[in-house]
Amino acid sequence: MPSARGRPRSESSRCAILETALRLARTKGYVQITMDGIAAEANVGKQTIYRWWPSKAAVVLEALRENARVEIETPDCGSLQTDLEYFFNSTFAVARRRRGIDQVLRAMMAEAQYDVEFAKEFRRYVIEPRRAVLFDILERGRARGEVGPNANPTLLVDAAFGVMWYRLLADVGEINEKLAKELAILLAKGSE
Repeated sequence: MPSARGRPRSESSRCAILETALRLARTKGYVQITMDGIAAEANVGKQTIYRWWPSKAAVVLEALRENARVEIETPDCGSLQTDLEYFFNSTFAVARRRRGIDQVLRAMMAEAQYDVEFAKEFRRYVIEPRRAVLFDILERGRARGEVGPNANPTLLVDAAFGVMWYRLLADVGEINEKLAKELAILLAKGSE
């Protein structure tokens, strides 16, 4: 493969930038952070950030992507409803463990409404991996005979994520263990 133009990425600088961008977005709010602020806190030059990412949104998105890679777990708990509840609890726990991550997700969704290219990347790296995990859980349930032949996995996944995003974006209800249990019951019954 031909070498990339310019100096290669320093992994330590890359990690510092991503950690800083996500921390600042969580604590100060996405709208309040700047590339200058990220560069200063990460102890790198602003030109280094712009060499690797085209925008603040792209930096924060990659930071979220790195975070999501660590967070997705899908153990086989033995039943569809239990697998679903574990998945939802695990998903919701991220916001409880990482204060401010819900605000970052809201900001990323808002950014996706105005930037078509960013929206594609946001779906590809944040939304679709979690949807894929939920599809896998439903497929595992199908293999165990818990998902009926007339169940519509796409509609079930849409319903689950619709509830999550609605609550997150409109701030109309808790995203907690109770919701995880209720969604698991709803999807398990809808799968019959």
